[in-house]
Amino acid sequence: MSCGVALAVSLLLSDPNVALSAAQPTVAADAPVSVAAEPLFADIVARSGTLHGEVQSWLAAGAGDQAGFFTGPAFSRFKAQASDLAALDMQGHLILKERGTDNDLKCILRGISEDIPLKVAAVEAAPTPAERRVALDELAYLLNDNVEVITAPPAPEA
Repeated sequence: MSCGVALAVSLLLSDPNVALSAAQPTVAADAPVSVAAEPLFADIVARSGTLHGEVQSWLAAGAGDQAGFFTGPAFSRFKAQASDLAALDMQGHLILKERGTDNDLKCILRGISEDIPLKVAAVEAAPTPAERRVALDELAYLLNDNVEVITAPPAPEA
């Protein structure tokens, strides 16, 4: 058997995933690393996702329009959990700052940390049902953004 035929047979019998992975571009040694799998950041994603789902369910049910909703146990618990989440976001910011990273995530986490209490307060202070819906929608957007910025693939430093 000639070498060419042997090579062809070997390629035909080989795993196509090996050839596919060999065709992928190599990752640069200094490429940014995602923090999404780190325990703190995974916790932020999980908590933010849960709170986002809760706000979405309130929006769908019109819960914010019910009398006493903002003084009830569900919103009080939510408010405490949102405050804890804001503290975790700030902790994430400080960790990335301590590592010396110069990426957007560090700044975004700080901004989200500062915005969560403001958005919760805006929901409480909204005087009309329409304004409460807008405030709840903005809070939901912020919580979803918190998930997406952490889970998005890191971009190379510019």
